[in-house]
Amino acid sequence: MKILVTGGAGYIGSHVVKALGQRGYEILVYDNLFTGHERAVLYGRLVKGDLSDKVFLDKVIKEFKPDAIMHFAAFIQVEESVREPLKYYRNNTVNTLNLLEVMRENRIKNLIFSSTAAVYGIPEKIPINEDAPLNPVNPYGFSKAAVERILTDLSQASDFNYVSLRYFNVAGADPEGKIGQAYKEATHLITRALKTAKGEFDKLQIFGTDYPTPDGTCIRDYIHVDDLAMAHLITLDYLLDKGKSNVFNCGYGYGYSVKEVVEAVKKITHIHFKAEEVGRRPGDSPVLVADSSRLKSELKWRPIHADLEYIIMTAWEWEKKL
Repeated sequence: MKILVTGGAGYIGSHVVKALGQRGYEILVYDNLFTGHERAVLYGRLVKGDLSDKVFLDKVIKEFKPDAIMHFAAFIQVEESVREPLKYYRNNTVNTLNLLEVMRENRIKNLIFSSTAAVYGIPEKIPINEDAPLNPVNPYGFSKAAVERILTDLSQASDFNYVSLRYFNVAGADPEGKIGQAYKEATHLITRALKTAKGEFDKLQIFGTDYPTPDGTCIRDYIHVDDLAMAHLITLDYLLDKGKSNVFNCGYGYGYSVKEVVEAVKKITHIHFKAEEVGRRPGDSPVLVADSSRLKSELKWRPIHADLEYIIMTAWEWEKKL
């Protein structure tokens, strides 16, 4: 079975590639290495390419002939998307359209799409299920929601099948220490807190302490990257077997505030670092917590790393190697 993975040299993509490789799939990673790293591709073959280059993408797909494509390639920073919206619409939405057009031309009909909880915006009900209205509050979320709309329309108009996985806050690292989060500019809370503990930053900024939450800071549902990788494998089985388009949330169903995460990082690292409270950051939702019962009931997903301290510990062990 052949799987093409766009963005497979990145944080989440590389963990999924490892899981696919351990299961014996033939893998081709297509990545421009803008934020990814060649060393993170532990299985398969890496081809350096950009989704904006449809001619080259078409050549690669024609030669490889994948049975399915997993699409991770995207920009993901909420705050940056507010400052540079066109960058996000071009890369996340237009480049995905390029991929879909090349897939159609080559009669590749199965896609797993890396989506986000940001498509929900400020939800009316917590936890959020997949039937909640999509109402993004930042360009990053809009860029992903636009793709989901395209996927729905394409699926209804043809024999194309997709699964959209809406990630909540992905964190942690490979327990074996082979791969982890290695962005040049860390923006994820846990990673940035760990880097502050290491002394790479003088202080950690807490953006907003006046949200309608118990301690005034944003609450997020943190999912370990390996549990997310397993969700991709069972989703692939589902898609290749059932061929029915669907959407699934990926999270644990409970969240932690920014302040709670900061305290947990201090506990794990045994390092007391400075945390500075500053104003809100544009585009942040107060609370994002997943209802993942659909993934659990329909695909029998059973997460095994649903523990904040374990998530932070694996991330810390990885961070100390960098």
